[in-house]
Amino acid sequence: MGKDVIIACDFASAEKTFEFLDKFTGRKPFVKIGMELFYAAGPEIVREIKRRGHKIFLDLKLHDIPNTVKKAMAVLSGLDVDVCNLHAGGTSAMMTAALEGLTRADGTRPLLIAVTQLTSTDQQSMERDLLIKEPIDEVVMHYAETAKNAGLDGVVCSPLEAGKVHERCGADFLTVTPGVRFADGEVGDQKRVMTPADAKKVGSDYIVVGRPITQAADPVAAYERCVSEFVD
Repeated sequence: MGKDVIIACDFASAEKTFEFLDKFTGRKPFVKIGMELFYAAGPEIVREIKRRGHKIFLDLKLHDIPNTVKKAMAVLSGLDVDVCNLHAGGTSAMMTAALEGLTRADGTRPLLIAVTQLTSTDQQSMERDLLIKEPIDEVVMHYAETAKNAGLDGVVCSPLEAGKVHERCGADFLTVTPGVRFADGEVGDQKRVMTPADAKKVGSDYIVVGRPITQAADPVAAYERCVSEFVD
């Protein structure tokens, strides 16, 4: 899988999601289905979006005891998504169990990536709320290495950390980076952000873009702008 732009379909209903996706009459974008939409519309919306020809990143960020995550991943593997994820903070045992649950009888499975630190987290909040005193870059690198050693395919990280993750974990270890905004756009609640062009330069494999596309006056044009800056 080469570089790609993933649209975060953070909608509250199937109706709003399909109203948005119906605008894309040409190229079918890679889409992310997060907690809001999955909890609102359930597994059926995943199946329908897949039937429409989209690749899917199912972003549910599992984090529980290993056995629970293993069983949940076994269910998710039946939805035929392309990528799913969990929190690296759940430990190596949880990640290993997740891979076991995700792998189908024929040996195939979706890509599995781990969240290191959310892009809304900065050094101050990490120290204050999580009692983690090390520099955030080193925390992210440690989580990424733990995920790689557990057999995962990559991590979700800030684009600011993508190049360092590749240096530490190898070029084939995927970096999926939210926190991407156009240079002339709003930052919103993201604290560690980068433009699509800059994310490409530092080595992001996939960028996840939400509001700059979904709330644009012309979402298709905004998507194509992202693709031109990041992929082409």
